Amino acid sequence: MITSLSQAHSAYAQSLQSRFQTGVTDDVPDGTAASGDFGSVMSQAVSSVINTGHDAETQSAAGLHGGGDMTQIVTAVSNAQLALQTSTVLRDRMVQAYQDVMKMTI
Repeated sequence: MITSLSQAHSAYAQSLQSRFQTGVTDDVPDGTAASGDFGSVMSQAVSSVINTGHDAETQSAAGLHGGGDMTQIVTAVSNAQLALQTSTVLRDRMVQAYQDVMKMTI
């Protein structure tokens, strides 16, 4: 389970590295960094987490019906779990940062 921002960052970096190695760079136009404002980057990240969850559900349903490869099912579910944990850690850190800003005196 991911319990810190550094672990979440490492997991995300590892995910990006594997995507670059397989040639999947659809959400990273120039292959180096995402473009756009913060809102669009976050929207893309949330969409990616949702798509990972849908993939895991699809693989799991196929496994329940007797189809699919067990390795692919476990990998899809593990990727979904990692994506959810990463997004949860990031959400918690953003809420904490917001609370810290609100505590500041002007």
